[in-house]
Order: sequence, then C-alpha cells, then structure tokens
Amino acid sequence: MSSTATLESFGQSHFGTAELGDARRTRRLIALADELRRHPGGSLPDKLPRPQNLKALYRLFDRAEVTHEAVLAPHRARTLSLLAEQETVLILHDSTELDYSKRKSLKGLGQIGKGWNRGYICHNSLAISADAGAVIGLTSQILHTRVKPPKNETKTQLRNRKSRISRLWVRGVAQLPGDARLVDVCDRGADTFEFLEHELHSGRRFVVRSAYSRRLLLEDDQASFLHLHLRSQFAWGRREITVPAKNGLPSRTAKLCLSAAAVRLVPPKAKKGEHGNQPLSMWAVRVWEPAPPSGAKTLEWFLLTNEPVGSFADAQRVVQWYERRWVIEEFHKGLKTGCNIEDLQFTAEERLQPAIALLSVVALTLLQLRDASRQPDAERRPARELFSQTYLDVLAGWRGGRPAAEMSVSAFFLALARLGGHQNRRHDGRPGWLTLWRGWTKLQLMVDGARAFRPKKCG
Repeated sequence: MSSTATLESFGQSHFGTAELGDARRTRRLIALADELRRHPGGSLPDKLPRPQNLKALYRLFDRAEVTHEAVLAPHRARTLSLLAEQETVLILHDSTELDYSKRKSLKGLGQIGKGWNRGYICHNSLAISADAGAVIGLTSQILHTRVKPPKNETKTQLRNRKSRISRLWVRGVAQLPGDARLVDVCDRGADTFEFLEHELHSGRRFVVRSAYSRRLLLEDDQASFLHLHLRSQFAWGRREITVPAKNGLPSRTAKLCLSAAAVRLVPPKAKKGEHGNQPLSMWAVRVWEPAPPSGAKTLEWFLLTNEPVGSFADAQRVVQWYERRWVIEEFHKGLKTGCNIEDLQFTAEERLQPAIALLSVVALTLLQLRDASRQPDAERRPARELFSQTYLDVLAGWRGGRPAAEMSVSAFFLALARLGGHQNRRHDGRPGWLTLWRGWTKLQLMVDGARAFRPKKCG
C-alpha cells in the first residue's frame, strides 16, 4: 500500500492484465479482487455480501478460460517486474496442505496428511526484500495432487514419475531468472541432490536447510559425513535470536554459535532424482545452541549455500536469510486463518482452483499491512500518504483525540491494532498481522457503513 491510488486499485494493479478471453471478464476479476480485499474473511457470502457480486464470481469462475494459471499470471508478472527494483531478494519456497475432504463432489483431489484426507499440496514461492523482509509477491504457486503410487513401484519408476513430490522444488524455481540478486531459501524438504545440483547451475544464490548428513569428500579426498564434519568445527562467533512461542512454550532469547566450512557433497548411491554423478561443491553453515535452558529443545541447523562463507559476517548473512523463512509460514496462516481458503464451497475443481489463486493474492495484503507499520519513517510520515481520507476520518472518529489530518502512519496502525483487540501496552509487544487484519476488517465495515449513510447530493 504505497499510495491512496494503490489502495483503491488493488485489483487493477494485480489483475489488470489478465487474459481471460474477454475484456469484460478481466474487469469483473478486478472488481471482485477489490471487493474481496475489503472483506477477506469468512465464507464467500461473507466476503461478497451483495448477491450480485457473489453471482458474478460464480459466473466468472464457471468459464473455461478462467483457470488458476490465468488468474495468477498477471500478479506473477507484476512480482517479477518489481524484483528489478531490489538489491537482494529472497524467494521463499514452501508447501502447505489445503484440505477439502468435506467437498465430496471434488473427485480429482489427492491424498494429504496421513493419507485419509483429500486436497492439494500448495507449493508457493514468495518474494520478499532481504533487508526488511517486506513482501513483494508470489513468483509461483503450484496446486499439486498427490497420487497413490502403483504397487511394487521400483526406484527407477519412482525417479521417473512426473507426479513425484520432490519435483515441486525444481518446478517452483523454473520460471525465475538466473539473477544473482535472487536467493532461493528453502527448508529441509528441498534437501535433494537433484535440487541442489539444479540450484548450482541456476545463476541464483540459495540457502537450503540440510535434512541429511550426506557423504562428503574432504580436501585430502578422505570421506566423512556432513553433520559430523560440521560438528567438529570451532565456533566462529555468537549471535542471539528470538525464538517465538510454540506448542505452549513462551518465546525466549537463544544464544547461538556459528561455524562454517567448504564441502563437497557426494551423490547418493541410489538415485532418487534426476542428477549427475559428480560431487557438488558448496558451503555449509552450522548454527547451534550450546546451553539451552532447562526443558527447551536444543536448536541446531545445518544450512547449505553457494554463497561464499569466509568470515563470521558471511555466516551471519546466510543465517539471517534463512531466518526470514518464517514469512512464508505467516502467509500460509493468512491463507487459512485470514482468508478461510479451506472453507470454499465450490463443487468443481475448475472453479475452486482460480478462486485459490485470487484469494492467495488477497492474503498477501495481510503481510503487506504489517510491513507498512514497520517502516523506519512510520512515526513521521502522514497517514494520508497511504490511506484515503475516508479511512482516516472514520478511524479518527472511533479513536477520538487528535484529528485525522495529524495522524501519522504509526498512529494509524496503533489505532488499527486497538480496533483489532491489541491493548497497545508497552509489554504487549508489536501487534501481529492477524491483529492488524482484524482491525482492518472492522474498519472496512465501518467505512462501508459511513459511505452507505453519506448524504447524496441533489441534482
């Protein structure tokens, strides 16, 4: 939300170039995107409270030309064009499961979870700025249907199978340019020899969390194992990170040690993917907590990268890139919690899939809303540079106190967080995106009400 124009034309900026076979369909998609951005939560009737808008959405998604790819394409093109404005961009790759088990009419879904539920494995690639972690947009989204493997499938058949899940990582980066300013950041699922080899030839940088203690060759061609070798290295330095609350445990500050080494990874004896037979040369960084508090799980990461790591500062940079990965987890939470994407009631996959694409772009605004409140100039910058006067007047009227004309960006978001349930006390910490989104949703309803009762001019 960089301007009032952006606020008012969200649909135009993200979907204005959609090619749906008819310009009227594109205009309808733009209007629906703007409406969904104002009311993202709840069921489709909650998102589109006017019956004519809900019917327009059903008619639009009933067209064969309106596919998942066609809806997402203009947003993806916009994201790729914005990458050129950044110095270093992190492309966060990860999958989440979308559960549609209750939709019995959807016959083409695949197994998810432990195999009893049905839905999609949604593999997303999300671009963010490396310095501030500000969300730029999606570069890829794949709706993968997991198929039941045939009985007695051989390793060769598995390796050649097009539906193999491990292929998602290579498919997710396939449309990215070979630009060294881009850094692919992945969790342990991407630790395949196939993907690592692909990345080394991509022209981009990468950080992948190691899942396996792979065989490696040392400088004297002696064999060893990755994790064992890294654990033998001395610590280069220490840094602190905040461990968020999870599984009933409170957040805490962890003191971590860092070390690194150049490594040559040996290809597996039994190939599980499509790759060569030569060792892969890269760097590996170890992050570990030497003295965790009682009852806390010890932290330890092994990170693989083609970023040269010759100093403690280099190792810190790689670790900081990986720590940004949590943004895509927040995006997945926004899809499910903020936009209720698993509650869509479509009875045909051809209609469900473009709706997923549309709501995925809408869900990004949850994170971008938070980003705007964390900019360095938020306390000085007038809120009127970001939001239309109607929003300022309504929020100022609800908050009381200083008039809307004097409201800064920071003051706007503090009031918005209060509207969303945050108490704005010093020990409460900064409001999260979900709190801000609750406030934004309430503010949208208040603005809609104010506009509905605005006196109409005669003549």
